[in-house]
Amino acid sequence: MQEIIHLVNEMSPYLLLGFFIAGLMHAFVPGRIYQQYLSKNNFRTVLSAALIGVPLPLCSCGVIPTAMSLRREGASKASTVSFLIATPQTGVDSIAATYSLMGLPFAIVRPLAAFITALVGGQLINWFDKDVKTDVAACGTEIKMIEEQTGGLWQRFLKGMHYAFVDMIEDIGKWLVVGLAVAAMITLIVPDDFFSMFSYYPMLSILFVLLLSMPMYLCATGSIPIAVALLLKGLTPGAALVLLMAGPATNMGAMLVVNKVLGRRTFLLYMLAIVGGAVLFGLGIDYLFPREWFLSTLMQSAHCCGEDVSWFASSCSILLGVLLLNVVVRHYCKRSHGCSCHSCECAHHTHKESEKVFYVKGMSCNHCRTNVERALGSLLGVEHVEVELATGKTIISGKVSDEEVRKTVEALGFTLE
Repeated sequence: MQEIIHLVNEMSPYLLLGFFIAGLMHAFVPGRIYQQYLSKNNFRTVLSAALIGVPLPLCSCGVIPTAMSLRREGASKASTVSFLIATPQTGVDSIAATYSLMGLPFAIVRPLAAFITALVGGQLINWFDKDVKTDVAACGTEIKMIEEQTGGLWQRFLKGMHYAFVDMIEDIGKWLVVGLAVAAMITLIVPDDFFSMFSYYPMLSILFVLLLSMPMYLCATGSIPIAVALLLKGLTPGAALVLLMAGPATNMGAMLVVNKVLGRRTFLLYMLAIVGGAVLFGLGIDYLFPREWFLSTLMQSAHCCGEDVSWFASSCSILLGVLLLNVVVRHYCKRSHGCSCHSCECAHHTHKESEKVFYVKGMSCNHCRTNVERALGSLLGVEHVEVELATGKTIISGKVSDEEVRKTVEALGFTLE
């Protein structure tokens, strides 16, 4: 338990800083910047998508509908795949947390590996599965990946902070707690020298971690304490990097959506880039660089677990706990009041004759919900859309056909009931 508390104290200041920066990006970086350079079938669009994706704080589930929105808006297959590979592996929040727990070498290599594998994956699409022509959005109106903020600087700042410390924490908080719980189980159950048998066979440990992490859902931040716990049990640094890359970049849901929406060949090239990149970077770290580079921070942290922590780190941990508790209370409030809007103060909704009710399945986070709302809201004849994340209940006001709604939802990678 002491080790987990120490992990939280080490990580919480950097997590809060990462959330803060993510909120500023959300509030003040126009959404059109993420969309207008991604439509061509060339290396430049692949590069743009990778540069956008590396710092963007989107989790593994949130990146899927966002990427599908870009695709519907006219982004090429190559840039969509580049975005899909780069974005879930890193983000400003996870880079900061990686530095706090794992040190500077991991904090540099992790986004660099995500960037390079994204370039390779996108370029593979350009070479072997290029678009004949770029698709355009079915609805003919712009679907913004990140909401354009209106109002003064203070109002936009407040919206950004709400996004950072409510919406983002709601999205990744559960997985962060799961990651810490798994790290605690590894610390307690796995023998200290369990991975020592793989020390002279890095490829075996890399393949073991790859097969274990690919089908699982691991967010970029939640995977960090798991990697730390495995490193302390003797896992090689290269295999730990494979966990940090392949875990967030792939999961069963993402793989099924990519295969369904972008096609079998694109899916195979997408997986080849992720698996090949993870293995090559993992082997490169284990064979080309001194292991001490990647373990020095970890060892220093392990030796000082019993020392007093600063009041600042403890305060950040308490604040993070309060923010997580706030998300739990909000979620309980919505469920207990049967409220389908995003505020606990809403009145019970009564359906009008001009409204239709659908159920969208497959949404996992606020990014999913937001993309569904914007995509459906842009359809001709739609006046208002309200989506409840927990149940998938979607209320559409206006005149629109069921088939248009179905096509729009399925183009984002979800299913409609």
